[in-house]
Amino acid sequence: MAFDLRNVHPLSDFQRGAKAFLATLRETSAPIVLTVNGKAAAVVQDAESYQQLMDRMALLESMAGLRQSLEEFEEGKGMPLDEAFAQLQLEA
Repeated sequence: MAFDLRNVHPLSDFQRGAKAFLATLRETSAPIVLTVNGKAAAVVQDAESYQQLMDRMALLESMAGLRQSLEEFEEGKGMPLDEAFAQLQLEA
């Protein structure tokens, strides 16, 4: 994902005008890249967009886990359900 160059600002500008930057975040939901000495140092985004990103990551991780489980099952690495339950009861 490429950042809009209009949303790249020095950290010092953000510090001086934090309220205005936060208002822009609420309006646009577009992340802001903050730089220190001309290099990207941090990304600031609104809380709702951050939560959506975390929700998407959790979904993707779940999907990756399911995909791996299916691959392992197809490779014969699984076990019968009753055996799995019995093993779980022993561990509890």
